Amino acid sequence: MNWRETIRLRLLADFIGSFFNERDEFIAHRYSNTYFKFSNCESEEDVNCKVLEWLSRPAHKGMPYSQEWRNKKFRKFMLDGINQFLNTRFDDADIELIYTYLGNSCNHNRTLEFIRSGYNLELLRKLNLANKSQVLF
Repeated sequence: MNWRETIRLRLLADFIGSFFNERDEFIAHRYSNTYFKFSNCESEEDVNCKVLEWLSRPAHKGMPYSQEWRNKKFRKFMLDGINQFLNTRFDDADIELIYTYLGNSCNHNRTLEFIRSGYNLELLRKLNLANKSQVLF
């Protein structure tokens, strides 16, 4: 089995109910249409980047339902899937930092640096402190 098939199976196992569509997009959650394009991933690191860049938003602030209790359950589902897949233990505060500084692929090089550091949250906390200490006029 090649790396792509192994990663596909891991994604499907870590995000229960997920699937791959005919365009080779990984649909993590059908109802919210949470997905990323898998076909252009050339390595496991590319997939890890996409998990952080495209799934951190729904894990932090996703609200696909009209009931808040369902939205909380959805956000927990997404965060649990991210943690399972990446073998991490991010909490709500961590995923907020991840979404803020890596979400939507706002800085792909920073995402690579974060992954290569072993998911060292201090890299993102330093950015957060630097942003909070800046005075805007």
